[in-house]
Formats: sequence, C-alpha cells, structure tokens
Amino acid sequence: MLRFLLQRIASGAVLLIALAVLAYFLLRMGTADIAQQIAGQTAGPEQVALIEERFGLDRPLLEQFAIWAGSVFADDMGRSWFTGQPVGATVFGRTGVTVTLAIGSVLLTGVFGVILGVVAATRRGALDRVVQILAVLGQAIPGFLIAVGLVLLFAVRLGWFPATGYTPIGDSVTGWLQSITLPILALALGSVGGVAQQVRGSVLDVLGRDHVRTLRSRGLPENRVVYRYVLRNAGGPALSVLGLQFVIILSASVVVEQVFSIPGLGPIALTSTMQGDVPLVMGIVLVMGAMVIVVNLLVDLLQGVINPKVRLS
Repeated sequence: MLRFLLQRIASGAVLLIALAVLAYFLLRMGTADIAQQIAGQTAGPEQVALIEERFGLDRPLLEQFAIWAGSVFADDMGRSWFTGQPVGATVFGRTGVTVTLAIGSVLLTGVFGVILGVVAATRRGALDRVVQILAVLGQAIPGFLIAVGLVLLFAVRLGWFPATGYTPIGDSVTGWLQSITLPILALALGSVGGVAQQVRGSVLDVLGRDHVRTLRSRGLPENRVVYRYVLRNAGGPALSVLGLQFVIILSASVVVEQVFSIPGLGPIALTSTMQGDVPLVMGIVLVMGAMVIVVNLLVDLLQGVINPKVRLS
C-alpha cells in the first residue's frame, strides 16, 4: 500500500509541474502588450519600458519562467502585476470558500447520485427513465443557468435564501448555511444525474454476475445482496466518476461564484485572466491543480481499499 501511495504522489507531482509549465507558456504567449495594460493606455514608451524592466518582461521567456518558478518557493508565489499584493495570500484567503462549495456539492452529488442510481437499477420503470433524463439535462444545461433559476425561485420569489453575498461561518452559522445553500445546489444539480447514471450502469452490471445469482439462490434478502455485495463491487466506477465530477464542479464554481457574488477563487480567476495578470492566474492554476490531484489521490486510495487489484496496477 505504501508503494502504491508513493507512486500516486510522485505521478501527481510530475503532473502539477507539467501543468505549471504548460499554463505559464500558454498564458505568456497569449498576453501581448501586457506592460502597456499594467502602465495604462495613456502611458508613454518610457513608462512601458520601465514596467517591462520591473517585471522582467523584456527578458527571454525561459528566463521569465525561471524567475516566476523561483518566486513560487521564495516569495509567497510572487506578486500580482496589477495590485502588487502577494499571490499566495490572495489565493489562499479565498480557497477555503471555493473548497467548501466544492466539497458540499460533491457530497450532495454522491449521496443522491448513489441513491438514485441504485433505486433506478433495482426497480427500473419510471424512475430509471427519470435518471437518464437528468443525466442528459445535467450535461446540456450550463451551471450559470441553473444558478440564475435557483435565485429567481428561492431568493427572489420565495425569499428563503439571500440572492447574493457570503456570510463567514465565524459571523453566523445560520447565515453561512443560507449563503452557501443555493451555490451548492447549483453546482450539484448538474452532476447528480451523471453520477446516478454511472451507478445505475455499474449496479446493473454486477447484478448480472454469477456470484450475485448464487447469493440470491441461498435465500439472502435482496436489500442485503444489493447494499452489502453489489454496491461494494460497483463502487469503483462510481468513485471514478465522482472524482471526475469534482473537477467539473470546481471549474463550474468559477462562474457560479460570480453569479452569487461569493468571494472565492472564481471572481479573481475571471478578473485576473481578462487582465493578463500571469502571477495571479498561475497561483490559481497551481492551487486548483493541487486540489484536483489530491482528490484523485484520495479516489485512487479508496479504489485500492475497495479493490486490492488496483494496487497492483
């Protein structure tokens, strides 16, 4: 198990480094005249030249990358080109909000996805068709439309939740729960159908195997067969799709946080990308990439616990 864990950690580190290199060069090649943007459109050539010298924008691209990579370890991930604030403090100060929304959404997706998937596979009928329709709709409807619909219904019309804003948990637990409920629902609703569809397919596959027919022939109750034996064997694919849904939810949170005015990574990700603030964008890329790698590592570990054969791969 230790070897399995070390292999996954090493592959995750290599993936994060490759992501950083690729993202940096793509960003820098796509941000022309960044010094002019920082200095302002009315700045003269002398001011622009000073900005280029200050941030090293006049140096070769490889040297710029080396300077940035050094700042990641030595200077709190560097400083924003536009605000001058440390990137690490800016990003980590907002990460907790985004992580809260993502974890809440994944938990909600996992619970209802598994329940709907198992019931659809064992009872079939109308509920089975509903699950398949939900899976298609979840992929077809953008997250921001779901968010707007929830705001119009539960905030504007019914007044049950605030339409926008975020209350820290330290200020009010009730206010915090109210402020994150609609964003979590907006992120989860688009993913529940896909997880339920995957669970349904996995459960149907396991139900048709010989050892399940043997268990039934021994007179074991159907619920025990399904929830103790079938669901354990079907858990591997369900975990994989749930890990994939975390990535989808994390990317969708960028827009959903903007809709609900949540002070997470989403608003600064959009702003910094439009400005071409490479150090800040790279900080967000590294943090989000690390979160995805950690979640995939946890999924791999759980897969190894459920199915020991995975540890041999």
